[in-house]
Amino acid sequence: MERIKTDVLVIGAGSGGLSVAAGAVQMGARVVLLEGGEMGGDCLNYGCVPSKALLAAAKMAHMHTRAQAFGITTSKPQVDYAGVMAHVAETIATIAPVDSQERFEGLGVRVIRAWGRFISPHEVQAGDHVITARRIVIATGSSPAVPPIPGLDTVPYLTNETLWSLRQAPDHLLIVGGGPVGVEMAQAHVRLGCRVTVIEGARLLGKDDPELTATLRARLTDEGVTLVEGAAVAALRPVGERIELRTANDEVYTGSHLLLATGRRANTDRLDLKAAGIETGETGIRTDAGLRTSNRRVYAIGDVAGGLQFTHVAGYHAGVILRTLLFALPSKAATQHIPRVTYTDPELAQVGLTETEARWQYGARLEVAEFDFAENDRAVAERVTIGRVKVMVAGGRPVGVSILGAGAGDLVALWALVLANRLKMRQVTAMVAPYPTMAEVNKRAAGAYFSPRLFESRMVKRAVGLVQRWLP
Repeated sequence: MERIKTDVLVIGAGSGGLSVAAGAVQMGARVVLLEGGEMGGDCLNYGCVPSKALLAAAKMAHMHTRAQAFGITTSKPQVDYAGVMAHVAETIATIAPVDSQERFEGLGVRVIRAWGRFISPHEVQAGDHVITARRIVIATGSSPAVPPIPGLDTVPYLTNETLWSLRQAPDHLLIVGGGPVGVEMAQAHVRLGCRVTVIEGARLLGKDDPELTATLRARLTDEGVTLVEGAAVAALRPVGERIELRTANDEVYTGSHLLLATGRRANTDRLDLKAAGIETGETGIRTDAGLRTSNRRVYAIGDVAGGLQFTHVAGYHAGVILRTLLFALPSKAATQHIPRVTYTDPELAQVGLTETEARWQYGARLEVAEFDFAENDRAVAERVTIGRVKVMVAGGRPVGVSILGAGAGDLVALWALVLANRLKMRQVTAMVAPYPTMAEVNKRAAGAYFSPRLFESRMVKRAVGLVQRWLP
């Protein structure tokens, strides 16, 4: 058994773990990194990267169906599903070197390809190694949550980890779960020629703005996705070579493939956290505002910390704790400026509070400024006019922004900056956006906040009248 002493031990080579390892070693700390699975974690191998590659292929196929509106005649696209999955695999392979063992060893990180488990409050065993570290970072991510549906053990099913092994397109894909993963995969597969049914126990994209999700729901339905909401899955069973799904409402749906998109659970099973005195909660490892666990030597970041489960949050967490790990300076993680995006077409983005949340918190003080994509010249030129920007404002400051529209994931980044720095709406209106761009919708939404104050104010009109009478 090899014994290793180090400054920082990182458990998990996903987005957060890799960011900590790279930052710490390049600033002079000794770093050991453990990974028993794939380097790059879920995002590279099963999540963000492959799903966006699939969505890009689906969008390319869908463009052919819209070409006539631009005066272009095309034939119906022929989808080679195996070829699409080859594109997905190539995308992963292209990005993989950035997250590879070789790259991190080149930076000076000691990489051990084994699962780690605590054997004491300050020691972790990984294969034939026992590592003692001054500080330990748990960045083990999350895995698909598999619900206890009666009959699930009798039928084959897919998750976001196994979907990418398919090489033949599903004839009829049943998706359980109407969250971001469910709706993204639904739209992608219907555009690639599959029949798709989404079964959601509550409301589609239930955490997002109901008005905007209603517009997106209509778009998905128009494209051929069957959406079933308020229908909990009661039972599954095989019927020949197909899968039969029965809801609590006694509705029956039959498909060729089943995809579970029912959320995620923190990866803590292998860690033996009790040996380290680390407490867990319902959603993951309990941490304080600085992401420190009940064991003061140990930090938890990203999905395993039980908060927002996004790759960019894991990267943000890495930056927060590096300040403490390397310089012994206090640092806290915040959430109000963290954006989230559902990468459908059009995209749905959110940062800060939704209108419902903001009204509950601010009451009559809340104002909502809105602007439609249909009034943006670039959107009109590209025929992507579906969507709207909604800015929730209290005391002149944005407290939340909801965007449905083309490129919403890019557009929301401005508002994340605004919320992170507590900027006011007048500072957003000072921005000059190039014409014609989608970016103008942000400035126009900010302008919509001031329009009633300027154009409907008797005081302003009287002041302008007085100035005009006195001007030479």
